[in-house]
Amino acid sequence: MLAVCLAGAAQRPPAIELDGLNITPHVQSGAMRYRRPPDPGLGILTQIFLRNTGTTPIVLDDSISVLFRQNTPSELLRLGQWSWHDTPSAWVGQPLLLPPGAMTVWTFNSKGTNWGVGTHAPLSISPGNGIEPVEFELTFAEPRVWLSAMTFLGSTSNIHPDSMVFHVANETGSPFRLESCRLWLPATNQSWRALHPGELMTRLECFPANGIVPPGDRGGARVHTGSLPLTYAAVEVRLSGPAGKLITLWAHQRIKREVFDISGGWVASKLGTSNTLHCAPYLKTLRRMHVNTGHLANIAGYTDQTGPDGLYTRYPLKYFNKLEPFENYDTDAMLPRIHAVEFLGEPQYGGGRPVPPQEVWEKLAPYQATRMSTSVTHSEERIWRYYAGLSDFPHFDAYRVTSPAPDAWSKYDRWDGRTIRWGAPLETIGDMSRSLRELNRPRPIAYWSQGPNNWESYGGRQRTSPTPDELRAQAYHALSSRITSIYWFNLSLKSLLKFPDLMEPITRVNREIRMLGEFYLEGDATSHERLFREGKPDWDLDVVAGPRGALLFALDLAYTADAEERVFKFAAPREAKFRFRLPSYVGTLSEVFRVDSDGTADVDQTVKDGILEIHDRASRVAIYVVATAPGTRANMEARRRSLLSEEESLGFNPGQNPADLTVLKSLLRSENP
Repeated sequence: MLAVCLAGAAQRPPAIELDGLNITPHVQSGAMRYRRPPDPGLGILTQIFLRNTGTTPIVLDDSISVLFRQNTPSELLRLGQWSWHDTPSAWVGQPLLLPPGAMTVWTFNSKGTNWGVGTHAPLSISPGNGIEPVEFELTFAEPRVWLSAMTFLGSTSNIHPDSMVFHVANETGSPFRLESCRLWLPATNQSWRALHPGELMTRLECFPANGIVPPGDRGGARVHTGSLPLTYAAVEVRLSGPAGKLITLWAHQRIKREVFDISGGWVASKLGTSNTLHCAPYLKTLRRMHVNTGHLANIAGYTDQTGPDGLYTRYPLKYFNKLEPFENYDTDAMLPRIHAVEFLGEPQYGGGRPVPPQEVWEKLAPYQATRMSTSVTHSEERIWRYYAGLSDFPHFDAYRVTSPAPDAWSKYDRWDGRTIRWGAPLETIGDMSRSLRELNRPRPIAYWSQGPNNWESYGGRQRTSPTPDELRAQAYHALSSRITSIYWFNLSLKSLLKFPDLMEPITRVNREIRMLGEFYLEGDATSHERLFREGKPDWDLDVVAGPRGALLFALDLAYTADAEERVFKFAAPREAKFRFRLPSYVGTLSEVFRVDSDGTADVDQTVKDGILEIHDRASRVAIYVVATAPGTRANMEARRRSLLSEEESLGFNPGQNPADLTVLKSLLRSENP
């Protein structure tokens, strides 16, 4: 392996061995515009997989000597070469007992090209306690084969997942065969830093079925694991390449049953002496919009109303907050109610003082021994690479019309060279989504999407929220980049009443998410292409593919910036030919159809050499489904009808019924008579 003993090499081998590295190169979008140029230096997010190969336990604590290029992690932070790490010196007073055969994972996130792709560094470890010092040569090579997405799945009746889907990207010139995978798991959540090897699983439901990932292509597998604990795991995937040579891909992430949650943001607010979540008409509104999550924790009079006819029983919303003390939330009864832990706001801004990434890690570290996944709100693509890898389920917020933003809107000149101050290109949501996704792969990500909110007027624009078209476009630039949850900012009662014309557009997007959710959860973003016509942006084409087929997205970029109304406007549907590149595992196309919240439709399509060409009349957002199994279209239509039935069963539709809207308005009037 890669271990070299510094002392006593001839007498005995080292007890610590390097099993592998997971290198995630930093990326930065070239589409974003800022008032000053961003630092172009790109580093790496590195996971180091170390195993105790001896016959006695090893104590790893903050007293051991760990040096990278002869510097301690603390020195590398101080020198600005790293942004954060979780090596033993970070766990002050929290020693790790690493049993024989067990593995631990150290992570660091670097800054700049001196610690970027193509560099290397010696890692020296002197654990003491009779264990010989060891040194490893860490080589930070550009990954050519990697785990691009990994999702743990299970039934809705059990918080514990029982299967996983992983995707492999092969950017080499040779095919690789999927051979096996293994999960390394802790004995308990409290000992989550010490991982023990599980069974080597060879019964993989591969895609393609032959398990071969062609050169320059994608593939993966579904693995039935049995019930899994909600903790951290090292995932080991073995492949064989040319001449049967084995390679191992590694990842370290939290096991959580992935569910596509839809949040309404800050839905809990004061309403006189009461709370908006005490009001059934408001809760019905959220339920009709298919919202199942809010930025909330325990709220007396709502979350404690769990009887047969209680408010929470009828209109449940998952928690999304600090969730302390742990013993109140990390319970079998409460975990199904929890979306994620989120309490740091936007640490890149920190209320005026950016919170250093290492400090963010310190605030999140206590949650790592719990069963609750953490999330961090990323804000500025220019620098969010320094925060890569900090949370279990990262997300970002960025809005493209009449709202505060870190990028300089006046520097975008895509509309015949004319610049505006009231908006930014809608497609930059996709650029940012891909950036965050690649910085945190193979973990899933989420997005705060712009909804109704009364921002200040910017650049002379009168409407202080997006139009329905602007709202839909922003949401789909994120969805087409493969997010697995969406948070609307903001569906508070006041916001909804300020812009009631957005209730139905949001409901339609959410209904489509509920129809397509399995594709998002099981899938991977496999293709993105931006088309131009006469030098101007025309369409974004994106593919999210997985074991059951693919979602294809055509997103209209030929919108205009109206100089008088100061809104983005889309033209009528136009003739278009879309050419989508499909992964080879999407082989036999059983069904191809267009879908939206109103139903499904046939499309004119041909396929040749892995390219699916669709001829259609389209504008704004066009979604197509490629299914490998017959009956997908019928099942999706049945799901749509079921969703409509759920909406109608509530008997309350303030987005389309003026009388119901009046009922909502009366709630605010009762606060300010």
